[in-house]
Amino acid sequence: MTLTLLILFKFFAFFAPPKADAVPASIYDFKVTALDGGTIDFSKYKGKKILIVNTASQCGNTPQYADLEAMYKKYKGKLVIVGFPANDFGAQEPGTDKEISAFCTKNYGVTFPMASKITVKGDDMAPIYQWLTGKKYNKLQDSEVKWNFQKYLIDEKGNLVAVFSPKMKPTEPEIVSAVEK
Repeated sequence: MTLTLLILFKFFAFFAPPKADAVPASIYDFKVTALDGGTIDFSKYKGKKILIVNTASQCGNTPQYADLEAMYKKYKGKLVIVGFPANDFGAQEPGTDKEISAFCTKNYGVTFPMASKITVKGDDMAPIYQWLTGKKYNKLQDSEVKWNFQKYLIDEKGNLVAVFSPKMKPTEPEIVSAVEK
């Protein structure tokens, strides 16, 4: 009887569909498509803090791009900022990757890495946001992306250490202190 169950288990496991978009164990295992079609490889950021921000071009928080860019330049070598355009809130990021890139460059001089547009909530949530929002992956806390420009801070060892609200500007003392820590 046991052998029969083992054979059946292996048979069904063989034909089971593979898990799509499996969530990596570490932030350093993520590779995402960049706005320009290249690849953003998070393993290159070992030893630096990483601030991950979901962005949108037509949001009341959009001027935060300027603060994010200033922060990126000020802490270059210690901090990397990665923007993830998303159209999940109020359809405030309707553009294509090319349009988003042009907007960010023209209006805010963005030089920090920007990923291709993704989904940050719901059934189609990108694996990196599953990691950021799920305690079972990030080992810190469960969270929900509440709006555009929510910020997730990863320390130099790849641990999620803080989540900052969308309205909190990158220049606010709480964020600056966490980056400088």
